[in-house]
Amino acid sequence: MIKDIPELIVENIAIAIVREKNELDEAVWNSYLLNLKDQKIEGVLVTSTGYGELNAEKIRTSTFLYFLDEVKPKSFVKIEPIIEEVFGINNEYWLSFYLNKTMYDKRYVFLAESISEANFTTIPLMNKKGVMIL
Repeated sequence: MIKDIPELIVENIAIAIVREKNELDEAVWNSYLLNLKDQKIEGVLVTSTGYGELNAEKIRTSTFLYFLDEVKPKSFVKIEPIIEEVFGINNEYWLSFYLNKTMYDKRYVFLAESISEANFTTIPLMNKKGVMIL
């Protein structure tokens, strides 16, 4: 029965969008996965996609899939660059991973227009400014 399936809550795993400088000293945006746990996570799958409405037109971006063998405790890894043109739509990251041989998953959605300096916070482990969902 469905009531017998345990509800597995993802804690201390975050997705952050950070503005950085590239090698040409130009502003770029990157998305990161942060493992704030004291344990590594393994078999990590991340999908990213954007969707919404812009200028009265429905938009859906391509969906990208990333695989990370493991993410060490108290560490972060870059997922992908992200362009400012998609900040006006929802940007979704769906994460699945194993922790102690149990599979977890969580959906992180940066709502349209939420990736902005007004929502910046200091990103743990990175000590950079950005927008984060925990």
